[in-house]
Amino acid sequence: MTITPVVLHGPMLRTLLVGALALAPFGAACAWQSATQPTSRAAQSPSQQFQQSAQQQQTRDQLQKSQLEQQLRQGVADNAKRPTASDPRSQQRLDDADRAQRERDRANQQDLLDRERDSSTLPRVVPKDLPAPAHSG
Repeated sequence: MTITPVVLHGPMLRTLLVGALALAPFGAACAWQSATQPTSRAAQSPSQQFQQSAQQQQTRDQLQKSQLEQQLRQGVADNAKRPTASDPRSQQRLDDADRAQRERDRANQQDLLDRERDSSTLPRVVPKDLPAPAHSG
């Protein structure tokens, strides 16, 4: 039995790193959500539970979409770097563009999480029952 060392090549390591960075906001959102949820869902009405679940699912879907877009962009960027790998200035420009795009993605995800957090702390407005119409008769 031979033991082979695990070798992580540049693109593979970068993909793993991007994946980990992309999943970090989602993990933070899950941790924040579990810390801020009421201890008993029984205290919420069924419509509130549904609304909260729908909103959380929408946030998860948006984060997942953002992560997939990041992975696609990273693949395109990696392919774009191959022909110019010997030119340090081109390589630096591509690295700078990658870094700027990651920062924009991180800011967009953080904004999404902040909006989700802020919307869940807003007071819920529950309409009162309208008075019964007077019957003339």
